[in-house]
Amino acid sequence: MPSKDRIFKVSGEDEFRCLAMDVFRYQAGENPLYNRYIRMLGKAPESVREPEEIPFFPVEFFREHRVITGKGEPQLVFESSGTTSSQASRHFVLEEEIYRESYLRGFRLFFGSPSDYCILALMPSYPDRMHSSLVYMAGGLIRLSGQTGGGFYLDRPGELLECIRELEDSGRRYLLLGLSFALADLAESHPMKLKHAMVMETGGMKGHRKEMTREELHGLLKQAFGLSRVYSEYGMTELLSQAWSTADGIFHCPPWMRIMIRDPYDPLSPMARESSGGINIIDLANIRSCSFIATQDIGRLTPDGGFEVLGRFDSSDIRGCNLMVG
Repeated sequence: MPSKDRIFKVSGEDEFRCLAMDVFRYQAGENPLYNRYIRMLGKAPESVREPEEIPFFPVEFFREHRVITGKGEPQLVFESSGTTSSQASRHFVLEEEIYRESYLRGFRLFFGSPSDYCILALMPSYPDRMHSSLVYMAGGLIRLSGQTGGGFYLDRPGELLECIRELEDSGRRYLLLGLSFALADLAESHPMKLKHAMVMETGGMKGHRKEMTREELHGLLKQAFGLSRVYSEYGMTELLSQAWSTADGIFHCPPWMRIMIRDPYDPLSPMARESSGGINIIDLANIRSCSFIATQDIGRLTPDGGFEVLGRFDSSDIRGCNLMVG
């Protein structure tokens, strides 16, 4: 099995491609479900010689199966939020430390140390959503921040406003990390100039309000809070890594994660770089589940090495972190 140190210290495209192939060979051999899926496609794992040839595992399989590579018992089980008529995805995490290291290394890469910010989370607290990977990550960042006032504020609007006023008056730098519908509600009910805030949203409305494009949401937040930019996080239950956006909804991956675009009409075929299509993700932090995920998101790559998320396929379930509320 490729080591955790090797995954998180990968640098350069050649090293990533080599490691991706090593992870593929390990998972094709030690994950019976993935091996069966590869062979049902008419491929022999040993015939795959380049990352572009790797079969991507449909994300929907996380709803029906325990997607585990190797032996061991889960230390964490993350569950997606979904409608009452849909089955939640579950990610069985055999090594909790890999998730902690992944989100922390990613955050530090893009934003510096969590201790540089007071972190205010507009989402349910950990006891209420103990199986949410997003809430787990937010709680970890809040603890590492260690600053007075940090915490979960979704159900404490009065305390949130008081905390924001204190932070603004003191000039302390803070991160307002929120479910998108909660940030939109705050913007409409309490517009205010935020001079020391970094506002970061985590996804769509997912049934709590009328859907908005990311551009519309960012426009609302910028106008209400007097911001020049809004930050974003892209993650999901089935991944142990996140992509981050520092402006304009353009996401970038940490070094151990890559995005590929597939043909929406032929899911086994890649698209030209400038085309839009289904988002495939290589997440090497998923070493003990499956690192090659075909999502139900639609996107395109950008010239600067990032990617945009344009929407979801119509046939996919309405699901996501915002449905954890209620």
